[in-house]
Amino acid sequence: MSEGTSPSVAGNDAKSQRSLWSVCIERLAQEIPEQQFNTWIRPLGATEATDGSKVVLSVGNRFKLDWIRAQYAPRISALLEAEQGHPVTLELALAPREVPARTAVISRPVVDLDSEELPAAPALSSIDTPTNAGAPKSRLNPALTFGTLVEGSANRMARAAAMHVAGSLGQLYNPLFIYGGVGLGKTHLVHAIGNHLLAERPSAKVLYIHAEQFVSDVVKSYQRKTFDEFKARYHSLDLLLIDDVQFFANKDRTQEEFFNAFEALLARKSHIVLTSDTYPKGLTDITERLISRFDSGLTVAIEPPELEMRVAILINKAAVEGAVMPEEVAFFVAKNVRSNVRELEGALRKILAYSRFNQKDISIQLAREALKDLLSIQNRQISVENIQKTVADFYKIKVADMYSKKRPASIARPRQIAMFLAKELTQKSLPEIGELFGGRDHTTVLHAVRKISGERQQNTELNQQLHVLEQTLKG
Repeated sequence: MSEGTSPSVAGNDAKSQRSLWSVCIERLAQEIPEQQFNTWIRPLGATEATDGSKVVLSVGNRFKLDWIRAQYAPRISALLEAEQGHPVTLELALAPREVPARTAVISRPVVDLDSEELPAAPALSSIDTPTNAGAPKSRLNPALTFGTLVEGSANRMARAAAMHVAGSLGQLYNPLFIYGGVGLGKTHLVHAIGNHLLAERPSAKVLYIHAEQFVSDVVKSYQRKTFDEFKARYHSLDLLLIDDVQFFANKDRTQEEFFNAFEALLARKSHIVLTSDTYPKGLTDITERLISRFDSGLTVAIEPPELEMRVAILINKAAVEGAVMPEEVAFFVAKNVRSNVRELEGALRKILAYSRFNQKDISIQLAREALKDLLSIQNRQISVENIQKTVADFYKIKVADMYSKKRPASIARPRQIAMFLAKELTQKSLPEIGELFGGRDHTTVLHAVRKISGERQQNTELNQQLHVLEQTLKG
């Protein structure tokens, strides 16, 4: 880590031999999870006033600066003041940007075509092999913008990163890797990036494509001997948006060509935005060097929307359909449809159709009738007992530890995670959950829910573990 070279703390005692910032980061390393510390704190550079009255931290980019100011600056200020014994002015500043050297990209030799079958190309997203050097069609949906995306804590970090990419092409988070389950808004975000860029730079070469279509284009270009056109298309883009890269699994030739395209785009300071159903290191049957490229920029998750966000989504989408969704009905639906935005939209369509067909106003009773099949499935889907067993297996503890009075961290932490998942994935109340965890008070459950929910936003490792558990429980 880079540290300031100016003298650190006035005084002749032993600690004056060490910089104020070095003492501070030692404390932070003890308080913050390792992965979180390495991501946000370790890369900071520090310059200190000779009398210890001021510390300036240099941050790599604007997004990180805003995040550190919001999440860590108060604690850093407190530690600096405690160490120095008087108030210390803390400033955050952008570090000077280094211009990366351009690298040559060498195409690989042609490989055996028989090693990979040609997949059936989806009709709506198929691309004709280009025959001219004109700008490719972007294939963006103009309705999917940042303005039409409902923001909440589940997507706030991903949205902020996406907006920075859209405004600073080729500079911040390249590549940007967005992961999450089905129907959470990954595709909406990548379209929003492309639409924002084209609004600012109409001549930019932007392409949105599904990973399966890239596979199809690779194979077709070999079959038709039009690989020069393929490279001219993909290697000359300003922005490549590619959905569901997990579909590259077991397709060695496609992975090789995507690696070449990736390197070519980075060399010309173009930007790449990728989505997947899991984080880079969770991908299977994809080469390590490609995974390392996926993980070399910024990886952010989109989580299932929280209650308030689901309510806002329902009310907004109902308004788009020309209908009024009463807030109490939106809360009723949001409490019962938790998994993703797509299911929320499906539930809304059922309610609107039921309302129009029966010529009745939208009410909780009408929503209950319209969604009776869905509610029946939801109610028998996930149990607290299943959550306890799944979490216990994942963290290698006994199920009995979930409702025991033991409190070592190796048990208390998984227990809190299980309580959090029980609140998120079942209809149980806090007192009911507490009872199923050994007769604990509802305030204990509430503390666990708030603690895990808060840490999830900052601790990448915890977030990935929760993602795996949620996917396992939802089957």
